[in-house]
Amino acid sequence: MADLDKAVATQIANIEKKTGRTLEQLRKAIAACGRSKHGEIRSWAMETFGLGHGDANTLTHVALRSDGASAAKAKGADAADVLAEIYSGKKAHQRPIHEKLMAAIAGFGEFEIAPKKGYVSLRRKKQFAMLGPKTNDRFELGLNLKEEVKDARVKALPPGGMCQYVVPLTSADEVDAKLIAIVRRAYEAAGA
Repeated sequence: MADLDKAVATQIANIEKKTGRTLEQLRKAIAACGRSKHGEIRSWAMETFGLGHGDANTLTHVALRSDGASAAKAKGADAADVLAEIYSGKKAHQRPIHEKLMAAIAGFGEFEIAPKKGYVSLRRKKQFAMLGPKTNDRFELGLNLKEEVKDARVKALPPGGMCQYVVPLTSADEVDAKLIAIVRRAYEAAGA
């Protein structure tokens, strides 16, 4: 997680340069913006400071200390506890999808796992995948891959988001060799 902490620190430093404000000033501005929901604050930060989705999202998490790692630290918990919380209650049945994907991805080589509040981010030099429950009934695999993907299950997303593609899944049986090959392409594109 130390490398991920460094990556977030670098991103925050870049945000400070872009906005001309310190993190503390940004936190105060967010506290005074009159919005309370994460998405509202993120949108406000994008409009107010001219940030892209990823920067505004990270700033919002850092300012609110709402990412999974911060929440875990605050509770004295670890990443496994955050993962257990993500797949609790009505979302527990989606854990096998997560496990099957992670078992396959583990064979690719080294990467960082960063549990967030409602999903898990996987990264090398940059994020290559996000995975977790989207709703009580649907799991979502987000992929960062600039090249075209030809698979009916893989849906292109509008530019400017956290991922270029998303794959909705409802069963671990949908995690097949073809899908894992696409995830591997994203992994390789994320650099060593």
